[in-house]
Amino acid sequence: MEKSADSAPSRTRLAFDAFRQALERGHTDDFLKIVTEDFHFFVPLPLEGWNHKQKGKVRFEELVKFERSLFQMQLIPLVVLENENNGMVVFHAEGPLNGRFFSNELVIFFEFEAEQVRSFREYVGMPLKNYETP
Repeated sequence: MEKSADSAPSRTRLAFDAFRQALERGHTDDFLKIVTEDFHFFVPLPLEGWNHKQKGKVRFEELVKFERSLFQMQLIPLVVLENENNGMVVFHAEGPLNGRFFSNELVIFFEFEAEQVRSFREYVGMPLKNYETP
């Protein structure tokens, strides 16, 4: 079941590459083409309005705009796992955040419905509160 980032299963790799392109470059089209109509997600943002289940393509675009306004990041996949219904990528994220250098390992867990992404949940290694401005 375990694969290196370079030999990743195509469905999980495709989803992560599209997710990465959205967050690194602001191009959400490729990711939104592969999500289901009932797409939803959870992100580890300790902010009101983001600290619960998020639904839909528009909300994903809002997330990308919000994160890109604060953080110019680079995402580097480290480990990819996949089974029949799910895919998981451990990745490294780095870049400036609130005037400080951010570096962390995160995990994104995709739930698939056939070849489409039904949902994702992101987990962060270090609390983002450590990067808030004093």
